Amino acid sequence: MARTELARFLRERRAELRPRQYGLPEDTPRRTPGLRREEIAELAHLSVDSYTRLEQARSPRPSPRILDGLAHARRLTPPERSHLFRLAGTDAPPGTAAVRRVRPHVAAMLDRLPETAAIVTDASYGVVARNPLARALLGHDDGPAPTNLAHRRFLDGGRAYGSSSAEEFGHLVVARLRRSAQRYPHDPHLAALLTELRSGSAEFRRIGESHPVHAPGHRTKTLDHPTAGRLHLNCDVLLVPEDDHEVVLITAAANSTSAETLRKLATEASKTPTPADQSRPPKANRAPR
Repeated sequence: MARTELARFLRERRAELRPRQYGLPEDTPRRTPGLRREEIAELAHLSVDSYTRLEQARSPRPSPRILDGLAHARRLTPPERSHLFRLAGTDAPPGTAAVRRVRPHVAAMLDRLPETAAIVTDASYGVVARNPLARALLGHDDGPAPTNLAHRRFLDGGRAYGSSSAEEFGHLVVARLRRSAQRYPHDPHLAALLTELRSGSAEFRRIGESHPVHAPGHRTKTLDHPTAGRLHLNCDVLLVPEDDHEVVLITAAANSTSAETLRKLATEASKTPTPADQSRPPKANRAPR
């Protein structure tokens, strides 16, 4: 445990906080910038003495519960939270539930890729963002709940166009959902999805029994589109580790027939109004679709 560095981090972050962020009056004289120790201690559900010892590098190693309280009180970003846990000499546990809202700058990035089909999925394979070309290329659901690729793959007959990677994608889904279940054991939406997949898909159960291990990366596939015909595509996955999201980028080789087809699909998609994707979490009593 790096007591001195932890104490410095806590003091510096406290000095950056402003009373108005917490609904506290700013007209009260303060000897130093930021919140008072007693204010942070109350927000973190700690005694003032316990918190003071942390800032003075006189405290034993704080528990994960205390560290989570401090992270919440200080409104730390995910990287800052991880740094706090590292300074305390322990690994930061994941949040209690998968993040189901896409960061605005990530969503905006998709619209800057006009000839690339791009989607963002959360840890349960819910689609939290996609651009128009992805909708045109892969199809979409317009039901009351957000699209979930795991549900569509195993319970909706695919609901996607014929693809040479369908079997491989099934193994990817099972492997990722297993990891997610370990990271978010108390997430009700993920638990509901897994229950529905296990009860409704013999294929899902069969793949699960083989304990697949797959990592995101570069893959190629052939897609049979109902109007554009057969396309040869490259799929690359970028990670947003703070949110446990994956950004899937689908392209075609430069100057190929498939690239020209993607360009035409992108032009047509840009002229067709599409409803905004729903990125809010579904109701707790039903699995995401």
